[in-house]
Amino acid sequence: MSFLDRALRMGEAKKFKSYEQRVGRINAFEPELEHYTDAELREATDALRERARAGESLDELLYECFALVREAGKRSLGMRHFDVQLIGGMVLHDGAIAEMKTGEGKTLTATLAVVLNSLAGRGVHLVTVNDYLARRDAMWMKPVYDMLGVSVGVLQNMQPYEDKRAAYASDVTYGTNSEFGFDYLRDNMATTLEEKVQHGGRPKPEEGKSPYHAYAIVDEVDNILIDEARTPLIISGAPEQAADLYARFARLARQMEPGKTPEGMDPRMKKEFVADFDFEFDEKHKTVSVTERGVAKAERFLRIDHLYRAENGPLVNHLIQALKAESLYKRDVDYAVIDGEVKIIDEFTGRILEGRRWSEGLHQAVEAKEGVRVQEENQTLATITLQNYFRMYDKLAGMTGTALTEATEFMKIYNLPVVQIPTNRPMIRQDENDQVYKTKDGKWAAVTSEIVARHEAGQPVLVGTISVEVSELLSERLRRRGIPHTVLNAKPEHAEREGETVAEAGAPGAVTIATNMAGRGVDIKLGGNPEHLGRLEVAKLGLQPGMPDYEDHLAKVLPSIEAHLTEARERVLDAGGLFILGTERHESRRIDNQLRGRSGRQGDPGASRFFLSAQDDLVRLFAGERIYKILDKLGSVDDEGNEEPIEARMLSKQIEKAQKKVEEQNFLIRKHTLEYDDVLNQQREVIYTYRDEILEGRDMSEAAREEVAGLIERLVLEYTEGDFVEDWDVDGLLARLQEIFTPSDSLAAMDVRRADREELIQALQAEALAQYDRREGELGEELMRALERFLLLQIIDQRWREHLYDMDYLREGIHLRGFAQIEPLVAYKNEAFELFRDLMNSVWGDFARMIFHVEVTVEGEGPAPPPPRRPAPRASSSTGGGRVSYSGGGAAQPSALAMAAAGAA
Repeated sequence: MSFLDRALRMGEAKKFKSYEQRVGRINAFEPELEHYTDAELREATDALRERARAGESLDELLYECFALVREAGKRSLGMRHFDVQLIGGMVLHDGAIAEMKTGEGKTLTATLAVVLNSLAGRGVHLVTVNDYLARRDAMWMKPVYDMLGVSVGVLQNMQPYEDKRAAYASDVTYGTNSEFGFDYLRDNMATTLEEKVQHGGRPKPEEGKSPYHAYAIVDEVDNILIDEARTPLIISGAPEQAADLYARFARLARQMEPGKTPEGMDPRMKKEFVADFDFEFDEKHKTVSVTERGVAKAERFLRIDHLYRAENGPLVNHLIQALKAESLYKRDVDYAVIDGEVKIIDEFTGRILEGRRWSEGLHQAVEAKEGVRVQEENQTLATITLQNYFRMYDKLAGMTGTALTEATEFMKIYNLPVVQIPTNRPMIRQDENDQVYKTKDGKWAAVTSEIVARHEAGQPVLVGTISVEVSELLSERLRRRGIPHTVLNAKPEHAEREGETVAEAGAPGAVTIATNMAGRGVDIKLGGNPEHLGRLEVAKLGLQPGMPDYEDHLAKVLPSIEAHLTEARERVLDAGGLFILGTERHESRRIDNQLRGRSGRQGDPGASRFFLSAQDDLVRLFAGERIYKILDKLGSVDDEGNEEPIEARMLSKQIEKAQKKVEEQNFLIRKHTLEYDDVLNQQREVIYTYRDEILEGRDMSEAAREEVAGLIERLVLEYTEGDFVEDWDVDGLLARLQEIFTPSDSLAAMDVRRADREELIQALQAEALAQYDRREGELGEELMRALERFLLLQIIDQRWREHLYDMDYLREGIHLRGFAQIEPLVAYKNEAFELFRDLMNSVWGDFARMIFHVEVTVEGEGPAPPPPRRPAPRASSSTGGGRVSYSGGGAAQPSALAMAAAGAA
């Protein structure tokens, strides 16, 4: 454990004691509040709201507010917040992460901090991992909020603009991380203030506070801020490449023969080595390299002379991406083909990442490889990483069952301490030692036998797999053994009933196969979930939540269901509770802990065990040879020829060491991503602030006049280098000036070649500004101000899109600076600054040219052309209107597992 880790844990332990002491003050309100009427609870909350908006500290209001929320929960939901949940609420209010185990009531805990922080009137955002959980949690907790006068809004994909704006105007807004992020980007592409939604109609806060990002609670915070941290949100536009080119390169890739340079070759021999293959691929780093033989084959296929000439740069990229698609990206592991579309599979959750696409042409290359319709490449219109989006909030908090292993990263990147909240009842789950087999076949035989035995004993089993491919393989084995089971993975037919599948995973003898973390946020109750079964029964009558008779019918069917499930629960308890069976170790210990955490909720019995083989990726890449030798010496087979596993602390240590190495590597990758994105983020903040000032109607005339004068000075300095007038490019200067404005007769008569440089600058600036004033006289002050804002907005947006493309290009090639003994990040910062300076200069250069020459047609009494109207739905995934698409994925990233393995070699 590092010094920082120890310091963090010691600090949080001390803080936790102070939380325990504060619980007593909250509990002291309970006897009095129990005698309040519902109306009096509302009045008491309104009084707190007035005090908060008058400037009283929320910390002072916490005790009474939490007591009111607890009483409202007791009355409206029949759920009283436990003392440990009160502590969790305080942790969230303090801007920290509450680590609460599965089943400890994170959803209810969040209501405490939500209501308290909503009192100030700036809005609270509650962030979830999918639309279903956002909708479910908001509707579930709505009775608590309603009783206290707190309005609730829910964001959903493809939501009409009016509904979305109303959701943000609410006191608390539930939605997904991508929905919040994309709305921020779309708001900063808006052409009028009315098109923006995140402000929710609220006035801008005082200086120093984030506009419209006051406080957010991130549910499953480790998934969103750690696992998704490297994934930028991208809004893309117009196509760049012809689709048939990808198909052509896919054919070429299939003809290219892969191979491998002999390991351990003397560097001097490598120079003379002639490869008898076309290309080499490295699964550890997700890279490919083409040999001379491969280049020659490609040139013959493409009928060109020199592949690596500058004009053929795009063709080189096409070849590289086609070879990557052919050799490194596997169907049903990295992606799935559904309804003629290639869809990325999330390596962490096993879910389909709807609407996300690999960039650089890789996604199109995979589409061409699979023979489906190639969707043409898009240009980035707006982008931000989740790291930088969530760092905009004045206060950020999070909840999860597993955060402690990443406590250092949460503190370093987000300044978020992690506080472990104790369980309300003692945890009695038994986490058994790993069983390690020599081969995958031996492991799968043992896994199948274990499932069969526990199923026959009536014990529910939840099996965790790492990919769709593995879950289907295991499913087939169980089918052959006649074991009924359900599969929960990335395929849509499973995802649609994800909540139903997970909710019933605790039934007697149930066997559920889940890919990684699929189904997070849904409790597994031993024996079965009465609320879920009740909803299914009522749905058979054609009733849905919100209908008039829905609650009455639900109340009628629940007692008989609960009676039946009480008996089922006893059977499951006798069988040992829910058994968690992991089929492979994940790169991160946290993901393994999440799987284990599905069992043993609220003091229930349970057990977990991982079944591994020396051929598993994690074991193979880090400790494969060592473990294989141990298994060779110690491993044996039973009387029936089945492999017998080894349970040894030494093996577990090797695996844990491997996981720690990968976690460190993943952290470095995310930190590296953030360091680069911070550069673009500073530029983004400048541009977006400028846009906001324009949309808010700021008078741009003074800034415009200063920038036009600055442009004139830059042009004169550019064309008058040198101490002697004879060295000046006067003709070039006059030609450039003609592009901006037509010089007057008096200026034309001036002998430029005899003028002093400073005198020349002042004369040209005076002429330009005089013409600017004449232009305003022609149009009128009001129309001139509107024209300034209109032109600036159009130019900034166009130039910003081009700048994003330039920054992407710079980022892709910056690693080459390392070969020139220049630190890539330093080079990136320097060159990014130059690009941004060029961007701002080009904005004002374009503005100057247009303001003097643009024709303005006034129809009726309205000013120049109206901005385009906003489309009704604001999509956050798949494809929206107007050839704009939304992506949560950027360039293909090397596997952290592989990169760490390379470091271990």
